[in-house]
Amino acid sequence: MHDAYDVAGWANFFVAEAGASAALTGLLFVAVSINLAKILQYPQLPGRAAESLILLAGVLAASTLGLVPGQSRVALGAELTAVASLVWLAPMAIQARSGHVAGAPLNWILTRVATHQLAALPSVGAAVSVLVGAGGGLYWLVPATLLSFAGSIVNAWVLLVEIQR
Repeated sequence: MHDAYDVAGWANFFVAEAGASAALTGLLFVAVSINLAKILQYPQLPGRAAESLILLAGVLAASTLGLVPGQSRVALGAELTAVASLVWLAPMAIQARSGHVAGAPLNWILTRVATHQLAALPSVGAAVSVLVGAGGGLYWLVPATLLSFAGSIVNAWVLLVEIQR
């Protein structure tokens, strides 16, 4: 079987990403706690914090599922599809519910949407590819993970620094 669909060769990747995503999730919780009063002053920021947590939790869940021994490619693909669907759809629902806040800079809105879509869509691609056994498989998790980390870091910066300006 090709390496893109054989999880045995991906164990180190999954272990590393599970640890990194868990650590970043903890740091994001601290960042939100430090600036909670300020975050709550801006109607769009609690949702943005939730979106970051969802991205990181998605990496953690996908990495954990990749470490389950003995499961089939189809089972992993189905699990990853469920996780990726939640990671993709839940933030879109949060964004739609928050709508456009009067006075919010356009670049905040565009950055928020782009950050989420760029991170979530490769996860969906990985999930479907693993499920059907074609199209790149687990290799899609590399950009998905890196973009999830980058998006969460950008959002953490907004939650820690930008709201203080």
